[in-house]
Amino acid sequence: MQDTTGKAASGNLAGASGATAEQNKVHMNGHTVTQNGFNPPSTPTPQPQSECQLPTPAPIVQREQWGGKYEFLLSCIGYCVGLGNVWRFPYLCYRNGGGVFLIPYFIMLFVTGVPLFLMELSLGQYGAAGPITVWKCCPLLKGIGIGMLCVSTLVCLYYNVIIAWTFYYLGSSFQSPLPWSCEALANAAICSGNNTANNATGKVLTPTEIFWNNQVLGVVYSEGLHNPGPVRWPLALCLLAAWIIIFLCMLKGIRSSGKVVYVTATFPYFVLIVLIIRGATLEGSLDGVTFYLTPDWSRLANAQVWNDAASQIFYSLGIGVGGLLSMASYNKFDNNVIRDTIVITTGNCCTSFFAGFAIFSILGHMAHRKGVPVAQVADTGPGLAFVAYPEALALLPGSVFWSIMFFLMLFMLGVDTLFGNMEGITTAVLDEFPHLRGNPLQKSLFLGALCFSFYLMGLLLITDGGIYWFTLIDSFSTSFGLIIITLFMCIGISFFYGVNQFCQDILDMIRHCPPWCGKVLIYFKACWVFGTPFLLLFILTYIFIEMYRTSLRYGDYVYPLWGKALGVCMGATCCLQILIWAIVAISKETGTLKERFQKSIRPLNSWRQNNLNSTVRAEEHIEPEQVDPPYTVTLTDMDFTAMTWDVGSQA
Repeated sequence: MQDTTGKAASGNLAGASGATAEQNKVHMNGHTVTQNGFNPPSTPTPQPQSECQLPTPAPIVQREQWGGKYEFLLSCIGYCVGLGNVWRFPYLCYRNGGGVFLIPYFIMLFVTGVPLFLMELSLGQYGAAGPITVWKCCPLLKGIGIGMLCVSTLVCLYYNVIIAWTFYYLGSSFQSPLPWSCEALANAAICSGNNTANNATGKVLTPTEIFWNNQVLGVVYSEGLHNPGPVRWPLALCLLAAWIIIFLCMLKGIRSSGKVVYVTATFPYFVLIVLIIRGATLEGSLDGVTFYLTPDWSRLANAQVWNDAASQIFYSLGIGVGGLLSMASYNKFDNNVIRDTIVITTGNCCTSFFAGFAIFSILGHMAHRKGVPVAQVADTGPGLAFVAYPEALALLPGSVFWSIMFFLMLFMLGVDTLFGNMEGITTAVLDEFPHLRGNPLQKSLFLGALCFSFYLMGLLLITDGGIYWFTLIDSFSTSFGLIIITLFMCIGISFFYGVNQFCQDILDMIRHCPPWCGKVLIYFKACWVFGTPFLLLFILTYIFIEMYRTSLRYGDYVYPLWGKALGVCMGATCCLQILIWAIVAISKETGTLKERFQKSIRPLNSWRQNNLNSTVRAEEHIEPEQVDPPYTVTLTDMDFTAMTWDVGSQA
């Protein structure tokens, strides 16, 4: 819990000479550091015999650290490279002008994505704390961490439902022929053209659409959002298995999940390479790739293209959800966070572009076989992963093998992303209640209760009408609420904590900073202060305009007004945490409103104590300087929190 009495001191030593004040500008790593424009005073040396001592603080439970450098990198890459890279980016690319879409995509990446990614990693690594506790650097903004927790909860709630669908398809893929292929006896009438089962619009459904809508979702038996219907128990068992796997992989924290990612983060790349090689040998594959990349320069004038680029950056990098911040908090203090940011973000975006070739080469083959344009078989979201692509795989020789490989890849992509989201939640709670971290049994019970709670809440999403609820949560959980959270995070660090101080913190972490690191930080500083907030405001404005002008749909179903209002409430609940907890922080202070505000943006003294997690840092800890008489020392809150010492005075 945050210690509201432990504010970093803003005063200075009364009566101390200029030389003494200059000596006091010492950081734990030997760097000169200022906090929001003021210099923290040094702590006097304890006297041998003390008549009056303050009690020593309670021992802090040591936090875990990654077992190796590659565990952190693979965990972050697995967290960022998720289902959105496979089923969202290729669709957005062809819909928004093909290769032209890469221009706004990379602009948004370098102006918003990479700077915010570095900010989250640096904040977590420097503070060695989760999304809530890390805001000891600025208690006024504790609500940002609570908001991140709300977003993570909503994402975990629906994301594991995707893994449950993947499990269902993976189990069905072991049947030969595939149950959604034309070779299956149940689909003989449909593929022969004698099908009379139409949907509400009179459109003849394909076997894959019938399998998806009737057998998997059961959406044909639901009237809409107001009529979810009964739980589909085959999916309920798949969802239970998914949560059991998540629980077992995270049972020992990063010590277990850090080992699992060696498989789950690398296997999807192997499958993508195999699918690209296979797709390149298929007739019509070049048509699909051409359709994927053909530029339409006129699309650059459309604001929708720029908004799609920004939303994809947020969606794929996992910014503002708390997972990145939590995973970085287990790093060693002197880890080169700038290098990691460049490696992870570059790898994520290259994977998105790379996956497009695997998707559209096989979709091009399907369009060629059916004699229709590629645009008629391309889709986004679950429609691509569970309808269009399975139908294309069913046309390939050895379709069972390719289907198993594809859905195994989707499973591992989903699990990796869920690891990061769950880590954000568990780290936040364990940091706020550190006694759980020191008790393995209580920690396991907490994780089990959390997974079981998510399972029970997720049952609503696997009813006959569950896809309507799934779409609602998916549309609003990472919408305007997430943008507002990241906007306040950027503004809070840049203007309340201080962008110069934050850059100095990054340099302190990179102990042997190469010359290019300092130069790159100048660019990031400009983004944090000007470019990133401006683009976030643009995205936020566009989201509100589109939300007002367009209605929410799933297929032919139009959501009622109350359903859309419910989604808006979800997003508002996440971002309103910032205001609520800011009011709480100000109300705890004393003085005028201006004084309360100034105190609430001042870092707590315990903010910098976390840096002692690093063994190297502990070895380099500088002994505090002694203040010799006859100078009189004015004590501040900071002097009573760092260590116990003699408060007696000499004549």
